[in-house]
Amino acid sequence: MIINPAVLNMIKSPKSIKSTRQQTAASFKTETKMTNKPELPSKSVLMTTDTKIDHTQPGVITTQETISSKETSFESGSNKNELIKSLAREVLSCTKCPHLVKARKNVVFGVGTVDAELMFIGEAPGADEDAQGEPFVGLAGQLLTRIIIAMGLSRDRVYIANILKCRPDTPNQTSGNRKPTLIEMQTCFPYLKRQIEIIQPKVIVALGATAVEGLFGKQMPITKVRGELQYYNGIPVIPTYHPAYLLRNQTKAAKRQVWEDMLKAMELLKMPISEKQRGYFL
Repeated sequence: MIINPAVLNMIKSPKSIKSTRQQTAASFKTETKMTNKPELPSKSVLMTTDTKIDHTQPGVITTQETISSKETSFESGSNKNELIKSLAREVLSCTKCPHLVKARKNVVFGVGTVDAELMFIGEAPGADEDAQGEPFVGLAGQLLTRIIIAMGLSRDRVYIANILKCRPDTPNQTSGNRKPTLIEMQTCFPYLKRQIEIIQPKVIVALGATAVEGLFGKQMPITKVRGELQYYNGIPVIPTYHPAYLLRNQTKAAKRQVWEDMLKAMELLKMPISEKQRGYFL
């Protein structure tokens, strides 16, 4: 296994996506820029209700929808950074899934700011992510970056992570990816849980059915739950289509559905939304 030494640095200052990368989804508009960053809360809040993994039923995660909150020592700045870096060091040395350890090139921990109010969660790294040690850097990741920019944000103002930190191995395939197994998700989920606890996002966007399954421990067809507000330990979760779906289905209707989900996230965060933004893909 090769551990990319730049991974820890990306936690605080992620690498920007270079303009030379192929822009398959150029139709996502990026003209509108956000002029005012949403106000950060004056006090950090940590949800006290726990997500419990039922070890008698692989992949079953119990999440309560009602919570109480309390002030904690997780303040913006150095403490959060130290906590996330400590967790990253633990994840980078993880060997809990020997078959994934054998096949991986890099552990893909996460990227963005620890003070993010918005967190995007995908399913697992692909080949590009495995090679670079950063989530969402392939074609689907480039599209996600364009969506984030269209919201008036940037990759270094949100946080991006996956249910799985290693690329699922594909011993019988010459190319392509596979969905993580329930046991793999169950094994790796505690790392994501701790990331969420440290970052304390105000809104989570779950990218695709596997991300939803990993968060809530049960299969939910993305076509049925897309756009319907869910809650993970009291944090609003917006399920939407994975960017890879939009690469396969580049219809205006599909793009509008995803964009409506982004507008919902922006509204929950009380971000300014221009009329131009509200009219994308109509």
